[in-house]
Amino acid sequence: QLQLVESGGDLVQPGGSLRLSCTASGFDLSSFGVAWFRQAPGKEREGVSCINHIDGTTYYFDSVKGRFTISRDNATNTVYLQMNNLRPEDTAVYYCNADPPRNELWGQGTQVTVSS
Repeated sequence: QLQLVESGGDLVQPGGSLRLSCTASGFDLSSFGVAWFRQAPGKEREGVSCINHIDGTTYYFDSVKGRFTISRDNATNTVYLQMNNLRPEDTAVYYCNADPPRNELWGQGTQVTVSS
């Protein structure tokens, strides 16, 4: 079964940091570009960052540039999202998927809450 599992979400104070993990099972994640998305309450899902599988080129949406870093560890079939200087507006459920996304790979996501 092809599956992506997100983890690492938590409650954190503004200015804090978290590292999210996206681990694949049933397939080799190194053969795919991977993207992180997020969905805040009452809002549509939006892109956050992506990393390609050819040369590791990364892309960040403006809202997270300079604060978030995406990386991948092919040995563990995992993609990470390091999030620094978190803001209340970063509060959302974070999801990972292939880039471009595949319907069968949407998981449960991991909740990130930024609040004092």
